[in-house]
Amino acid sequence: MFFWQKTKKNAPQPRGLDDLNPSLEINLHWLKADILASDETIVYRRFKTSGAKARDCVLVYADNMVKHEFLSQFVLRPMMQSSPPKHLRGEELIRYLSANVIESDGSELVARYGEIGDKIMNGVAVLLVDGCPLGIAVDAKGWPKRAVTEPPSESVVRGPRTGFSEDLGVNISLVRLKLSSPNFKTRFLYVGTQTKTKVAILYLDNVTSLDLVEEVARRIDAIEIDAVLDSGYIQEMIRDAPYSPFPTIGHTERPDVAAAKILEGRVAVLVDGSPFALTVPYLLVEAFQANEDYYNQWMVGSFHRLIRYISYFITTSTPAIYIALISYHPQLIPTNLVVSISASRKNVPFPGIVEVILMGLVFEILREGGVRLPRPIGQAISIVGAIVLGEAAVSASLVSAPMIIVVGVTGVAGFVNPALNDIAVLIRLLFVFLAAGLGLYGYVFGTIAIVLLLSSMESFGVPYLSTMTTIRPQDIKDTVVRVPWWQMRLRPRYLATKDRQRLQRRTGSKGP
Repeated sequence: MFFWQKTKKNAPQPRGLDDLNPSLEINLHWLKADILASDETIVYRRFKTSGAKARDCVLVYADNMVKHEFLSQFVLRPMMQSSPPKHLRGEELIRYLSANVIESDGSELVARYGEIGDKIMNGVAVLLVDGCPLGIAVDAKGWPKRAVTEPPSESVVRGPRTGFSEDLGVNISLVRLKLSSPNFKTRFLYVGTQTKTKVAILYLDNVTSLDLVEEVARRIDAIEIDAVLDSGYIQEMIRDAPYSPFPTIGHTERPDVAAAKILEGRVAVLVDGSPFALTVPYLLVEAFQANEDYYNQWMVGSFHRLIRYISYFITTSTPAIYIALISYHPQLIPTNLVVSISASRKNVPFPGIVEVILMGLVFEILREGGVRLPRPIGQAISIVGAIVLGEAAVSASLVSAPMIIVVGVTGVAGFVNPALNDIAVLIRLLFVFLAAGLGLYGYVFGTIAIVLLLSSMESFGVPYLSTMTTIRPQDIKDTVVRVPWWQMRLRPRYLATKDRQRLQRRTGSKGP
């Protein structure tokens, strides 16, 4: 207020620091001294309207975040060539300019300094006119964006090649192209006190339970954090069973996968700046499903899905069973195989558990190095490193040859289920320690513990093992195997509470 008293002694008192003042100079002072202080990327473009009674105006925007051609053509030029009626004052004048002069469909009025700061930081230009206690926010976003390409983490042989980008508007459009229905709804929220990240909730109004939508919105709205830079922030803050290694929220880079989840009655969450969409509820069965299962012939898709279940058993259980058999139950192994294993382990100084942990650690180091390095170098290091280190370890009698085979098969099988690969490593270690201490009994106890954990988990009110622990024919048609499309007439019972009918009868209509 000291500045106000020094410069505008005879002017009317402002309505408060939060509200814009009719005086253009006072508004610029508060923007430069407080809201947008010390930011040299902010541009203040001064100009005047035409006519006998020209008005002083300022267009405020962040450089490199707006389309300069758009502002010049649809804001600056019309304003400079306009002659507003002389009798208009204050809010009437600014509303006239917004409705009759500004040539943009993405404009709105703003009345507070805080709103102006938020708009400008998000690539919106704000027009201020002397004598008007309101500003006009013009959407002129124009920073570089990544093109829509195939997602590298979910490549397919058959299926759409489009993937999400970091632009929220583009991502919503990609999903809307798949769901061209008036029932497709979008709700927006803002999270992060510093970033004010825009979050979109997508669902089908005639399929998805509104209670689920409200629960998702409530959890997101309750997040108190200063910044959200990726959808992973949201995923960790709103998930069920936060201390369980198993995911209760799915994520995908593919619009077709997100659309398929929404069609089943789920809710998708998109975060501005992130190419990953979140889907809830997320059930364990989804980790063994792939979008190609539904694009290929149903018998082929079912075979591939069975391979994923078998691979997950191999990657989590093979080392533990191997240790249990050679340490506690050699009588269960064929005699010739026992002799061969004993001969290969004759000069190895370490017990089986040390071999498993040592080679497993080496495998994970090679995998992590291959992921972090540039792709051509990373692939070469992973392949050559595995061959050289494995051969050297066997030659030096640090590990046995059968253990190299066990660890190699275990690691490769884990890549078949990328969504559960990291969790498989943790379960594998648990089973190995239990098997080393109690043999097959320890492995069985570990399996029971994992099953009990999964049985107690929920994802947004839906049991985590839904459709895997039932014998209802309609609920198991898309679990271990996939039946033909003409037999999957209903959506999942736990998800679609409004309209479960998926396969519609013909009505004679051939198009929209």
